[in-house]
Amino acid sequence: MSQAAPITLEQKQQAFTELQTIKSLFAARGWFPGTSGNLSVRVGDYRPDSFTFAVTASGKDKSVSTPEDFLLVDEKGQPTEATKLKPSAETLIHCEIYRKTGCGAIFHVHTVFNNIVSEWYWQQGLKHIPVEAVELIKAFGIWDEDARIDIPILPNYADIPRIAELVPDAIVPRIPGIVLRNHGIYAWGANAFEAKRHLEAFEFLFEYVYRWQLLKGKL
Repeated sequence: MSQAAPITLEQKQQAFTELQTIKSLFAARGWFPGTSGNLSVRVGDYRPDSFTFAVTASGKDKSVSTPEDFLLVDEKGQPTEATKLKPSAETLIHCEIYRKTGCGAIFHVHTVFNNIVSEWYWQQGLKHIPVEAVELIKAFGIWDEDARIDIPILPNYADIPRIAELVPDAIVPRIPGIVLRNHGIYAWGANAFEAKRHLEAFEFLFEYVYRWQLLKGKL
């Protein structure tokens, strides 16, 4: 098996720039309360057992920009360069999503709507969030009339490796996202543009579901 080509400075800079742009945009929307949330973009060659991605550093205020916002890690979530930075605590979840899907970017945010909706359906005994006949489902390339999707929910354990091992079996090929119960959405895409589109669509759908259930008197 041939060895992957090393990551170039230009590839690294491009990935960090993409993440910086997305981070600033989402922070302005209030999607990173405290130091929550994490973002990553895959860099260079890909094999399921060998890949590199740029990821947000742990414990950083995402409403400000510093030279220590991002770092490169490998398929095990370990830094590929000498650094004092620590990758986001949930990097192992990113590793499993990349390994399973081969996607190019993964964005994770905490919002009131994705927390409430995931908790409410979980308490109803469901492990998914059902969404039906909403136009924004088309953002995922699903064009069926009155389409229905079930967005997977995973339990939110304090032990991240315990969550990570559940990720591969939870992924539904046509739905580019999973939700951790009362925690937040992980959305992915072929690149940063597509992952952003998917995340924005998910957040619209979560708010829609919440408000629709509220109107029906279910919440």
